[in-house]
Amino acid sequence: MRTRRAPRTARLALAITAAAALTATLTACEDEVVDSGADTSDSAGAGDSGSDDTAPEGSGDGEGNPVEQVCGTTDLTFTVSEESQAGGYLLVTAQANEGITCYLYGTYPVAAFGSAEDSHAFQIEQGASEDIQLSGDTVAYAGIQPKTTGDEHGAEYEQLIIGILDDPSDPVGLPLDAPVLVDEPGTTKWTADPALAVPTTY
Repeated sequence: MRTRRAPRTARLALAITAAAALTATLTACEDEVVDSGADTSDSAGAGDSGSDDTAPEGSGDGEGNPVEQVCGTTDLTFTVSEESQAGGYLLVTAQANEGITCYLYGTYPVAAFGSAEDSHAFQIEQGASEDIQLSGDTVAYAGIQPKTTGDEHGAEYEQLIIGILDDPSDPVGLPLDAPVLVDEPGTTKWTADPALAVPTTY
């Protein structure tokens, strides 16, 4: 029996739109990320003394006190591996970049394989939500099941687009080792335990 789908939120719809745009031209998106970084530096210099230019945003309040920063897509490095459990799924890991400490507050990833509606992952209602602090070697996991339908229909894709629900503007394209058949994919929540990232959609 398949689990009930969670309703899609407005933020998820916005994130999927961003993901579809990234699919259309990954190279252009990478250029925009570089440009965006340059713009951020300029605006920081204009409104700041410059003394904290090298500190990650959200790492403190200016008085040495830590701030609990919500993870953004660009705060993290993602990897993907193909697993054989549950009929085959993709295990995504997220790790904070060097010098970053941030939190995933019981959320799902944004996941899509392309611009087609049936390549956008729905949220699998599975397990309890977790608040995960990412820093150093700590890793968060999410399981993406490319095909949840019990037939032979679907389309093949060669990459997974992944992002953070709280920060849908900068999704990342992860190439896959081999094309996967995709039809109504599903995603688990982020979890600190890889065993809880095995999708159960039947």
